[in-house]
Amino acid sequence: MFKHSLLALAVSSIAMSAAAQEPTSAELYELIKQQQKQIEALQKKLEATDKKVVITEQDLGAKIEATADAIEQTVAGGAASKTSIGGYGELHLNRMNGVNGKSDKNQIDFHRFVLFFGHQFNKSVRFYSEFELEHALAGDGKPGEVELEQAYIEWDYAGNQSVQAGVFLMPVGILNETHEPDTFYGVERNNVEKNVIPSTWWEGGLNFKGELAEGWSYNAAVHSGLAIDVDGGKYKIRDGRKKVANAPADTFAYTGRVKYTGLPGLELAATLQYQDDLLQGQGSTLLGERALDATLFEAHAVYQVGDFGLRALYAQWELNDMIDAAKAGASEQNGWYVEPSYRINENWGTFARYSTWDNQAADAANSENVEWSIGANYWVAPTAVLKVDLTQQEVAGGKTYEGFNLGVGYSF
Repeated sequence: MFKHSLLALAVSSIAMSAAAQEPTSAELYELIKQQQKQIEALQKKLEATDKKVVITEQDLGAKIEATADAIEQTVAGGAASKTSIGGYGELHLNRMNGVNGKSDKNQIDFHRFVLFFGHQFNKSVRFYSEFELEHALAGDGKPGEVELEQAYIEWDYAGNQSVQAGVFLMPVGILNETHEPDTFYGVERNNVEKNVIPSTWWEGGLNFKGELAEGWSYNAAVHSGLAIDVDGGKYKIRDGRKKVANAPADTFAYTGRVKYTGLPGLELAATLQYQDDLLQGQGSTLLGERALDATLFEAHAVYQVGDFGLRALYAQWELNDMIDAAKAGASEQNGWYVEPSYRINENWGTFARYSTWDNQAADAANSENVEWSIGANYWVAPTAVLKVDLTQQEVAGGKTYEGFNLGVGYSF
């Protein structure tokens, strides 16, 4: 017992000396040599006692080496450890057959290749960015785009309170802020969050966030807004994303969200956004010079208990009724979906999803889209996944499509 106590004291002395300062590599090795001499002297004294505890040279050397490695990694990391790199990507194979005469969709696409770059300036200020190439090839006449989805400074200005300044993802929906392919079921992102919210959606401005109470958090943001082109026939909300690329800023938008995560496995959230002019002060031939205000409401629930999971979401836009003078029914655009899932084991999971969305919900015509999907994910690693799903769509106008999708995705 006496020998163990002395040995522990000696090894502890090494760790405490290292923690007190950050030595250079030369100083580090000199420190280790000195400590080793002290331990060797201590060992000789211990061997002279009548205790029968034997400390082998191999064990002692291993302890010294492990301590030295830990200290050296901390010193060598230095400023480099403050900068982080990550990313994600996904490849899709889509086959959709038109049941009633519509041409087929058969294509393979490396849909997204994304890199994350972050840096910790100090304990309260950090930078985060997301750089993306869509559809593998960008340029004139090419199918893809190079995009900057996020680039912001985040400052913790008070306890549990922070603000983001720059380009950030809108705090709305389930997928908009967390959309790495290993985090959701289905090869493609669901059509409700794509066509109504519309994910992935980012803007530039300020985003305040923090805790209200235990289990309750909030976001309050002022930022750039959408800009639809009614005269050009682009009345859908997704058409209005300008992606902070020389985007018009005649008017701004305001977004607030409240989220509850006070129970294990449960997330409840609601978002409200208001923009006073979707035309960004430019007016239009069809609508005149008046502003076109818009309000978004979104609510969702995510629940995971054991291996069973459930996601449900509803989203609705209300636009000034005057837009119906240009496009029948476009003053209301909404959608919802429900998605139960079951994690069979560490690798396999399965899901089913029912979705419906309508970008002309205010008129009497049948403009609703309906989709059924079932499928499975196979995680070959915790953040690397293979996906398959079977899909049937009934789109506005009565056309029906059936097919399947295959995908592979990863994040790191």
